[in-house]
Amino acid sequence: MKQLISKISSVSLALLVLFSTLSFTVEKHFCGEFLMDVSFTGNAADCGMEMEGKALKKKKNCCKDEIHNIEGQDELQQTSLDEFDFVKQQFLVAFYVSYNDLFVENESQKTYFQDLSPPDIPKDYQVLYQSFLI
Repeated sequence: MKQLISKISSVSLALLVLFSTLSFTVEKHFCGEFLMDVSFTGNAADCGMEMEGKALKKKKNCCKDEIHNIEGQDELQQTSLDEFDFVKQQFLVAFYVSYNDLFVENESQKTYFQDLSPPDIPKDYQVLYQSFLI
């Protein structure tokens, strides 16, 4: 169970780092108020109603392109071994020792006395004092 939780947490942290550093662009092509094409990889295809020349000057173009840039994090904190001083080493060792002590399984050895007989009782005290459980 411990290994399963460890694997799940390490995979989820790796995916978190991957998706936080991922950047991509979304391009949308609108013709009037209608969305004609969406592209995540390259240029969005136009609808073929592009006006050229004199018609462009007289009439307003009904097509428009929207570009959304979604940028991820590009500055990850990297530490060198020079910054890993003695105080941090002490903390790491103390954390490791206390973390490992959480998962120590104590197995008690059960000792059974199968070969021993019960002790001899010289007098039967229940009969002597006539104290019986009813």
